[in-house]
Amino acid sequence: MDEADRQLLRRCRVRLVGELQVDPLWDALLTRELFTPDMIEDIQRAGSGSRRDQARQLIIDLETRGSQALPLFISCLEDTGQDTLASFLRTSSHAAKWNPETVRSLNLMPVVLGPELLREVKQDPLKPTPGKLTPVVVGPEELWPAKLRPEVLRPEAPRPGDIGSGGFSDVRAQERWRGNANLAYVLDADPCGHCLIINNVNFCLESGLSTRTGSNIDCEKLQRRFRLLHFVVDVKGDLTAKQMVQALTELARRDHGALDCCVVVILSHGCQASHLQLPGAVYGTDGCPVSVERIVNIFNGTGCPSLGGKPKLFFIQACGGDQKDYGFEVVSTSPEDRTPGSDSEPDAAPFQEGPGAFDQPDAVSTLPTASDIFVSYSTFPGFVSWRDTKSGSWYVETLDGVFEQWAHSEDLQTLLLRVANAVSVKGIYKQSPGCLNFLRKKLFFKT
Repeated sequence: MDEADRQLLRRCRVRLVGELQVDPLWDALLTRELFTPDMIEDIQRAGSGSRRDQARQLIIDLETRGSQALPLFISCLEDTGQDTLASFLRTSSHAAKWNPETVRSLNLMPVVLGPELLREVKQDPLKPTPGKLTPVVVGPEELWPAKLRPEVLRPEAPRPGDIGSGGFSDVRAQERWRGNANLAYVLDADPCGHCLIINNVNFCLESGLSTRTGSNIDCEKLQRRFRLLHFVVDVKGDLTAKQMVQALTELARRDHGALDCCVVVILSHGCQASHLQLPGAVYGTDGCPVSVERIVNIFNGTGCPSLGGKPKLFFIQACGGDQKDYGFEVVSTSPEDRTPGSDSEPDAAPFQEGPGAFDQPDAVSTLPTASDIFVSYSTFPGFVSWRDTKSGSWYVETLDGVFEQWAHSEDLQTLLLRVANAVSVKGIYKQSPGCLNFLRKKLFFKT
């Protein structure tokens, strides 16, 4: 969906949520292939399941459904007798495209060509001089704002295109990356790939590990998010260490030849573990750890040849150890330091030192090749990862929000930088997500 349609939906969201009748729409949305049956089920379960919650989620998800999503949605409204809303959207869309004021939503600003770009010429009263610079606006004259005020861009002042605000320069840069197979992975397949989510909540008494209350909230968010990113999502819950390895091996042995990517999400307790390249381990429900290194190795060129040269993404929501990060004093603190009534607890477990019953020999084997692998950790190795029993983990909650807002325009590493920045200012105890990036190119999700 282009930016103009996206902004239009956001401006009209209040009226759409208030008036949209969703029940007659489901069949029309399926017929016009705007959504899949799984996506519609997710929308119907949004929030409390009320009409307003469903309408709100439908409008939000509509932004991810391609360049023709808005006109198709308007047709669905007309098909279901909601002509007033259809006419409202159609009129607003036409007005937005022809109203010069809409240029402001696209972050267009007059650009002044500095003196260093002006050639020496004989002074002419009709031509600009270094002392009297005039703005140069790129674009059709009908898109010019009513009043243009020249702004000289000095070296210390960042140009509009240098700021990650989603402006024209950003969009053009992203399109250049996406369109070059040598610089960005091609994610054109639909579905894009498989996504396996392992959600361990309940652990055996002998393990000494607590129930991970709130993890199901994380699981639901990620299941919905990766479906919207065109992945086929498979969720497996409460697996022992052996069952985890078996599920991962089954995924690796599938034929990924017609797909472009693969995602693995682990939600569990975790600990430190001996390693050569990738730190950390995650627990099965029997209290036995599986190292992150072993998990990644399952998808190497030997175990999963059909994913050769394709990105393999791993998201680990688990502790890297049992240290609590108290942070350090800064000038100002985040207003979100602590949510009233929240109940945060760690996904921590003691470090397993040396070989033993829990430390399997192949858990620390080296990676035959580290290319095309991206591992995102919810916390810095050795430290606690915090999870709110009511709203889910800080990491997943933030990841879902960042992906919703920015995945259509930013690459994976930039998205994860946003996540790390947002999570790092939360809470009394601190948490700093990080990643190990062995990708050879930029990765933009299919939205």
